[in-house]
Amino acid sequence: MAKEQKKMVDDITSMDEDFAKWYTDICKKAELVEYTSVKGCMVIRPYGYAIWENIQNILDKMFKDTEHENVCMPMFIPESLLQKEKDHVEGFAPECAWVTVGGSEQLEERLCVRPTSETLFCEHFKNVVHSYRDLPKLYNQWVSVVRWEKTTRPFLRSREFLWQEGHTLHATAEEAIEETEKMLNVYTEFCQKYLAIPVVQGMKTESDKFAGAERTYCIEALMHDGKALQAGTSHYFGDGFAKAFEIQYSDKENKLVYPHQTSWGMTTRLIGAIIMTHGDNNGLVLPPAVAPIQVIVVPVAQHKEGVLEKADEICSRLKKICRAKMDASNNTPGWKFAEYEMKGVPIRLEIGPKDIENNQCVIVTRHNREKTFVSLDELETVIPQKLEEVRNGIYNAALENRERRTYVCTALDEITKALEENGDGFIKAMWCGDEACEDKVKEITGVGSRCIPLEQEQLADTCVCCGKPAKHMLYWGKAY
Repeated sequence: MAKEQKKMVDDITSMDEDFAKWYTDICKKAELVEYTSVKGCMVIRPYGYAIWENIQNILDKMFKDTEHENVCMPMFIPESLLQKEKDHVEGFAPECAWVTVGGSEQLEERLCVRPTSETLFCEHFKNVVHSYRDLPKLYNQWVSVVRWEKTTRPFLRSREFLWQEGHTLHATAEEAIEETEKMLNVYTEFCQKYLAIPVVQGMKTESDKFAGAERTYCIEALMHDGKALQAGTSHYFGDGFAKAFEIQYSDKENKLVYPHQTSWGMTTRLIGAIIMTHGDNNGLVLPPAVAPIQVIVVPVAQHKEGVLEKADEICSRLKKICRAKMDASNNTPGWKFAEYEMKGVPIRLEIGPKDIENNQCVIVTRHNREKTFVSLDELETVIPQKLEEVRNGIYNAALENRERRTYVCTALDEITKALEENGDGFIKAMWCGDEACEDKVKEITGVGSRCIPLEQEQLADTCVCCGKPAKHMLYWGKAY
């Protein structure tokens, strides 16, 4: 095992030595992405895309279980359409990419390459919603979007990325707020149950909410290095977009009224979250629910009679209950062990001549490298249990990391001291609600507001910055 450990450390920079380099090494060596000649854009390779497909499949079912339908909007947005909602266009202006030439002709009007689709959905809603009977409209789309980021990193921040964006229209503010909070809970369940990532539910401050939104809800996760990552957002727009785009419908009293709108989204950034929450110095550690391969079957001494045949038989059995694969290549077992550890496969199953004689196999769980001898007669029972064991193990490790790196502070010097002595993490501190204090905390300590958690605690009576009466407990942190 020492030799196997050394090989993996040689291949991947230690996370304690250089976390950013460690992250990039995993993205490349686990064959998740490849760089391209288009600056800031990436090729998502088959293994990385398979993770995204599993994320899509689970989320899509959760959306459809809550009665949402999939649609597809155009990639291009006319500039005049984008300009209709002032706050929205100002919020996205620095990140917009524009098309000015079509074929060989100059366009009469610039087209924005979709950074998000609120304006397109509004135009559509205006055309199809006329009566209260047409509501609610519960839509989602799976597309790519373009945002012209200055600094890019695979999955975390790229100029083109994949996502889903939900857009819904409701008769009342109450219904729209209920939808916004419902989808926040869907995201929370998805991250915690399927990705094994614990998250904090909260609301963004006024200065940090989505451009054009009345409220922005979010889920915040803490990565292994103590930096925060926004894993999903859900926005309540009120009737601001409806008024800007003149969307009206006849209510039950036959009066023209404005509907209320929501938007919510998750992106391929989640793959970055998986890497930085669960990965180790040997590579990826994948949550079983989204792992492209859940069990890798490795024949040992495969040149000996009956070994490959038995391994193939076992793999065929396992394919009925999970995503299983057999590696019958001519590489050594040690190479295969290292390769699939690198790729984060949750379970490795080893089978050799002696195992066959004893009607058993060796099962190794990726997250803790624990070996177990299992009867071949019990595989259909044991494998699901082991997959759940992996999920619980990595969730608990991530939760322990978050709890260990969460510091309660009542003064600015306590924030600075906590970060200097313990490293980055979440800061829990009280806040008066003044944006000036929010800015000052970041200027002095380097941590920005992450969210006003839905589960509030009264840590003190006064603001951590100015000493005035506190209104909220806030999570602060450095973020990706």
